[in-house]
Amino acid sequence: MTVRILLVDDQTLLRVGFRMVLDAEDDLSVVAEAGDGTAGVALAAREQPDVVLMDVRMPGMDGIEATRRIVAANPATRVIILTTFDLDEYAFGGLRAGASGFLLKNTEPGELIAAIRSVASGDASVSPRVTQRMLELFGAKLPAQGGAENAANQLDALTAREREVFLAIAEGLSNPELGARYSLSESTVKTHVGRILQKLGLRDRVQAVILAYELGLVG
Repeated sequence: MTVRILLVDDQTLLRVGFRMVLDAEDDLSVVAEAGDGTAGVALAAREQPDVVLMDVRMPGMDGIEATRRIVAANPATRVIILTTFDLDEYAFGGLRAGASGFLLKNTEPGELIAAIRSVASGDASVSPRVTQRMLELFGAKLPAQGGAENAANQLDALTAREREVFLAIAEGLSNPELGARYSLSESTVKTHVGRILQKLGLRDRVQAVILAYELGLVG
């Protein structure tokens, strides 16, 4: 299956470079490009891409608002935020808006390709530990998102073990680390994680970390 990609960035040369790298892969295809957030939202609605590479700092509608609108209109579309700095509060704002990860603009081609394939398959391209670090730096500066109260009620639907695993995810533990802590097989860990995300209505582990922070379960 070919992963269909939309590029949204106000730097033409960067879009050209990304297109050359991505179109060289048999399973990746750039279907459209946009130079600002407004055009990106319109193209996402028309093309229904699998993955959007989204700049955050653009004139007019920025990448955070564009990400929020794209994800709301089509939850199946995954967004990867592009940023110049590895600890950028704008990039973190994009994660809270529904993005599945972020990449530095000077990332190596192999990392870019791997990240796109990862989010297209339903995973996140930023580790929970990185998200937790960004929460520590920028969480207090950002407005609270709606739905935290409902999610707190949904926590009651988790089993005791699922709640333990949820809190461990929020600490930044990987699947192997979860398995070691609770003496579980990798397949059992994956089952628990999948059920937790489904019950809480979360897209990926990154959102689990953010939710735990918003609920005051980690800090």
